[in-house]
Amino acid sequence: MPKKLFLLLILFVLPAAAQTIAIRAGNLLDPAKGTISKDQIILVENGKITAVGAGLSIPKDAQVVDLSKEWVMPGLIDAHTHITFQEIPGKAPFEAMYLKEGSPYRALRGLHNGQVLLNAGFTTMREVGNEADYACSDLKKAIRAGWFDGPTLQCAGKIIGPFGGQSKGMPEEVGSFWLHEYIDADSPDEIRKAIHQNIYYGADVIKLAADNSDYFYTEEEIRAAVDEAHNAGRALAVHVYGGRAADNVIRGGADSVEHGFTLTETQLKLMKEKGTFLVGTDFPAAHLAGLNPSNETLADANKLGNQIIERLSNANKIGVKMAFGSDTVTEMAGRTRADMVFDYLAVWRVAGVTPADILKAMTTNCAELLRINKERGAIAPGLFADIIAMPGDPLQDIESLRKVNFVMKNGKVVRGAK
Repeated sequence: MPKKLFLLLILFVLPAAAQTIAIRAGNLLDPAKGTISKDQIILVENGKITAVGAGLSIPKDAQVVDLSKEWVMPGLIDAHTHITFQEIPGKAPFEAMYLKEGSPYRALRGLHNGQVLLNAGFTTMREVGNEADYACSDLKKAIRAGWFDGPTLQCAGKIIGPFGGQSKGMPEEVGSFWLHEYIDADSPDEIRKAIHQNIYYGADVIKLAADNSDYFYTEEEIRAAVDEAHNAGRALAVHVYGGRAADNVIRGGADSVEHGFTLTETQLKLMKEKGTFLVGTDFPAAHLAGLNPSNETLADANKLGNQIIERLSNANKIGVKMAFGSDTVTEMAGRTRADMVFDYLAVWRVAGVTPADILKAMTTNCAELLRINKERGAIAPGLFADIIAMPGDPLQDIESLRKVNFVMKNGKVVRGAK
């Protein structure tokens, strides 16, 4: 074979060398410690961070991103969201969404919401159900395939609950319409089978709804779910507000309590003792007024809003592990999904949580709960390059997060300097 042809073949066969991206970080924030390091260099190659430090040598062919006047930190994580779902405002029942939208439409909404939130700095999200017939799993596949920019997703599949899902009091002749979103499971064996079904269709986390009816899961049933989920390498998240159902969830070993609006100090102390995470979905009162049809007046919303603040304050004082979660929203005129998620920051501030602890709840703690702390949640060698930046210091003013102007996901710049 002629030498020139041989060399030409080598050029076509061998992959091109990956270009190094060098980020000049003027203020590098470590949420795990609540500290800032000045004038750092972050080297990124093949989607991952290869080195971090002051005075690192920048390869001559590297793409340089100048964030020397910015505050740089890991991408944000939302541990409880429903990006494929949106409630209908007003007096429409919760179930109305099942009749209005199919799974393909829900997946497209998830793509839209995911991209809005990604551009606002949320690089990882945990979709905890209400995704129709596994719409999140298909969206996750499309993002992983590189068809679209989007956040890293964990999906729960269908929510597992006692008979009826999160509905009650429906006429028998309507039939089991909720099975579009839920799996009925009323014994340890049925729970195990439901977990198998969800994992088969792509679930990364297992979600139970424990207390939407007068009947609720026993401690034995929670333990069965924990055992089955953990054997498959998944965490167990449980929707529960409080009361005896929450006792069973906490004692049964669930990884996280989702919502927990009426948890007592005794229950919160037990959660601290057992290492149970609280994903509080700490709604602002204004959101509750537009979200929940039972809140006929703003006064009702303020009552629940104040209860949420008190529970969040108690959890913070007791030292419960907390991970940030936003839940679902309805539409508000002139507000994006990201705008509404950042509204939760005010609730945390009023509850007395410091900016440093809020940032930790939105990064480090979420990464631990989602079991991805060896992959994401920090800026360190070997981790995926999920990096955001903003012109203000969020340790001084947490509202600086609203002004994120640079986003990198898996080493790809999706917003800002390129």
